[in-house]
Amino acid sequence: MTKIKGQSLRKQANPLAEASHQLKVLSEGLFKDGTLPLFKDRVAETLGRPLSAHKLEVLQINVGYMCNQVCDHCHVDAGPDRKEIMTKETMEQCLSVIRSTNARTLDLTGGAPEMNPNFRWFVIEARKAGIADIIVRSNLTIIRANKQYHDLPDFFKEHKIHVVSSMPHWTKEKTDKQRGSGVFNASIEALKQLNSVGYGMPNSGLTLDLVYNPSGAFLPAHQKDLETDFKSKLRSDFGIEFNQLFAITNLPISRFLDYLIASENYEDYMYELVQAYNPEAAKSVMCTNTLSVSWNGFLYDCDFNQMLALPVAGNLTHISDYDEKLMEGRIIKVSQHCYGCTAGAGSSCQGTVA
Repeated sequence: MTKIKGQSLRKQANPLAEASHQLKVLSEGLFKDGTLPLFKDRVAETLGRPLSAHKLEVLQINVGYMCNQVCDHCHVDAGPDRKEIMTKETMEQCLSVIRSTNARTLDLTGGAPEMNPNFRWFVIEARKAGIADIIVRSNLTIIRANKQYHDLPDFFKEHKIHVVSSMPHWTKEKTDKQRGSGVFNASIEALKQLNSVGYGMPNSGLTLDLVYNPSGAFLPAHQKDLETDFKSKLRSDFGIEFNQLFAITNLPISRFLDYLIASENYEDYMYELVQAYNPEAAKSVMCTNTLSVSWNGFLYDCDFNQMLALPVAGNLTHISDYDEKLMEGRIIKVSQHCYGCTAGAGSSCQGTVA
């Protein structure tokens, strides 16, 4: 049985629960006094212009901030005490866009997206709409959390869902430290259940990818090396198979920003991100081909901007007003958290980019 670690920042009334306070932290200190360059200036120097959107390929929809876990690194500040949930009406508006757009991927996230009461209906309707790749970002433990979720692997298989699951480490100690007591064992059981219906198995056509986030104030190791270690350890210790591992850099927002400040690692971490800036990664950041939709239908350049309340530029800020021609070429809103996506090999919801 998993044990929830604590409360969301919002429930605690922590000032960092407010996007405006996070943006204030990110704009002051090292960046205000000129010690470190602003991201907008650095990326403009690389590209010769401001960062802008290309043709839409990925529609990422956050169907709610409710989650059965309260993880240390969560940029969404998700948890059981978060009640923001996408309504069926907003889902219908999203489906209208899905039917009209040429986006090839629908990326469903949360919170735990499976906890939205209309989650399964939405997946079925999105599949009918013709999206080629439907990703569900699952925390794994939701599959074991309650009997109503035990059949999720069968549901995923029936609709050929691409499952992307969080897995901080192949050891119990490091996983439970980041995500809560009992999370590792529940995750292993969920992975075995997914394997049993074919996920991650050779030639099954059912894709199971894992996501790794560092447990402290440091950048992830090389993605391929991590994948090799994860595959070796999970296979030898538990007989578990998966397809790919995505190594994602923790961005300095929400709970991770709170951790950085509390542990007095904020300035050092920002130095590390800026010093690791990779121009090639800057050319391939995910916001150039992705659009993020919040639980209430508002539009953002990425999931991180959504959490910082930085809506897309222009007048079309809600899914009900979506116009693909007007969205393409828009200037992408940035702040200093964006250095997390351009450090080292880069970082995106699909792992490294350079």
